Amino acid sequence: MLNEERRRLILEMVKSDGRVLVGSLAKHFRTSQVTIRKDLDVLQSQGLILRSHGGALPAQTGVLEDPTLREKEKLHRKEKLQIAAAAAHMVKEGQVIILDSGTTTTAIARALREFENLTVITNAVNIAAELSGSSVEVLLTGGTLRKNSFSLVGPIAEETLHRLNADILFLGVDGFDIHYGLSTPNLLEAKVNRAMMDVARLTVAVCDSSKFGRRSLSSIAQVSEIQHLICDRGISKHDLAALKKAGLEITLV
Repeated sequence: MLNEERRRLILEMVKSDGRVLVGSLAKHFRTSQVTIRKDLDVLQSQGLILRSHGGALPAQTGVLEDPTLREKEKLHRKEKLQIAAAAAHMVKEGQVIILDSGTTTTAIARALREFENLTVITNAVNIAAELSGSSVEVLLTGGTLRKNSFSLVGPIAEETLHRLNADILFLGVDGFDIHYGLSTPNLLEAKVNRAMMDVARLTVAVCDSSKFGRRSLSSIAQVSEIQHLICDRGISKHDLAALKKAGLEITLV
């Protein structure tokens, strides 16, 4: 196989899977890890990918990047289902759960449909729709609709949240950087997320490993302000060690 053809296929894999690992690529193309690293270096120099620990991520257009919910749904479906199952396992009947907007939290909502005695607070219109027809009681925050994410934001959403209390917040994020913390592209979304953290006894970040090393425009919280993380096993050893050192409880799926 020619170098150009292999690199084109690697780029397609990065776009479809959202993340690739050097070891897996070497096995897939039956070549050395050194060759794969050179391929990734070339693709990064062309601005087509972003190198990460042990692999590569899709190239980012910048901290303002704010893909739609439908675009996000196409990425990491398997990982999101596994994360959702682990999140649902943490929930007990009779609890009050907060779900922010996002594709991972939408998957969690679907996993919670089987509960008989549960209240879900959410600012996501699509999540409320997912839970309709189930026994789960749903409280929508109200607010201004963001069409990109089907989420409700603004002062009304924040005020509603500050009048409530919850057992667990499952928080999806667009960026998770060890030093910068958790972030999202939209300032109003970040403020609502912050209000959710204020009223929840336990904050659980739920995100696939492609979110690590990324920074979005608006900071939500520092790593030290969350208590638990549910993530897939694609997370790098470097990030995993740093999170454990910070005292975070981690569930890998």
